[in-house]
Amino acid sequence: MRILVSCANGSGTSLMMMRSVEKAMKDLGVAITKIHHCAISEGKSSASQYDVVFTPVNFLSMFAQAEKKGTTVIGIRNVMSPKEIQEKFAESELYKKMK
Repeated sequence: MRILVSCANGSGTSLMMMRSVEKAMKDLGVAITKIHHCAISEGKSSASQYDVVFTPVNFLSMFAQAEKKGTTVIGIRNVMSPKEIQEKFAESELYKKMK
């Protein structure tokens, strides 16, 4: 699975969120083939190259184009919570197709 984690500046918060995503995917038994964290500005332009994008809920609208192209976009309230990431991903159509 190709995963993009995108946050405001793309440094501290997105790195911590990426670690939470890695833990959540491991707990779900989802293999990660590629994972990248970046700022929203970079994420908007590259999101369609990924299977799923994790971003804070206040940035969801910025990924509408990628969603139209078939990328799953998941908004997270607590970026430090592997549990929330796991729950939201488990509810997604992408995860349901994998099972």
